Amino acid sequence: MTGLPLPPVPEPYHLPFHYGALHNIGVDYLVDRERARELLGKRHPGLKAAAFDGGACVSLNYQLYFAQYPNGGGITQELEINLIAHPVFADDRIPVVNYGQYARGYDQTKLLGIARLHVLCDNPLAIDAGRRLYAEPKHPGWFESTLPSLNAPAVRERWSVSCRRATLGPDGLQRHDEQLLALDVNLVGLTPEPVNNTPITGYGTDDEGKLLAGPLNVYQPYRYYALDDRTAERVRLDLGNPAEESARDLAHLIADAPAAGVWTYQSPPVAAHNRAYYVR
Repeated sequence: MTGLPLPPVPEPYHLPFHYGALHNIGVDYLVDRERARELLGKRHPGLKAAAFDGGACVSLNYQLYFAQYPNGGGITQELEINLIAHPVFADDRIPVVNYGQYARGYDQTKLLGIARLHVLCDNPLAIDAGRRLYAEPKHPGWFESTLPSLNAPAVRERWSVSCRRATLGPDGLQRHDEQLLALDVNLVGLTPEPVNNTPITGYGTDDEGKLLAGPLNVYQPYRYYALDDRTAERVRLDLGNPAEESARDLAHLIADAPAAGVWTYQSPPVAAHNRAYYVR
């Protein structure tokens, strides 16, 4: 039998990794393809930037998720800076789709996936797991966020995420004040459409230069918001110190490009503790 061996699953990890809850917002930008090609070649030489409407696609992906373990649970926040790409060898297998079709899940080969350039994360265990299991370029960061929540009904379809610099020390995550990037998205009054765009293929390149892929299944549709010249201003992206590699790369890629689309996902509630009443 010929073929490639599966990547190892080092202790203490187990796969698949199951999310207990997931709250997620992504923002896409259509950018200059040559800039994307140059940066992608440095990070993932086995990948080629996908072409959408003459450009490439940068995708920012913020996640807040809960996972349950045998001895308890943990909450993690992370933010990925991605380029949509496909393996170099698969040029003739990629369907011709524009950005809107891609965002709506028209490509079911799943060769189009997220090439991670930077992943910022506030959980040391998740940083280690991402690096060792999926070859993610994962580094510490910490977050301040405001998300739509059923426990605060006044906050409706307004997402705000600030990511700040952090380091890993002997006592865990050390927070610093320096802001790397901030994202503010106001979706109030916009009409989303349900889209089935999963599984999402996540690409990584390990220390030996091997390209690997890890699919993420999300079991319900995303909410997709197509943006145009009138609504792109609903998304505001502020970048921090350009000396920080993640902010510098993002500024180089996006330049002054407007946001092209937003997609959100929030796990539905599984239980509710209701309002109390008096008992005589």
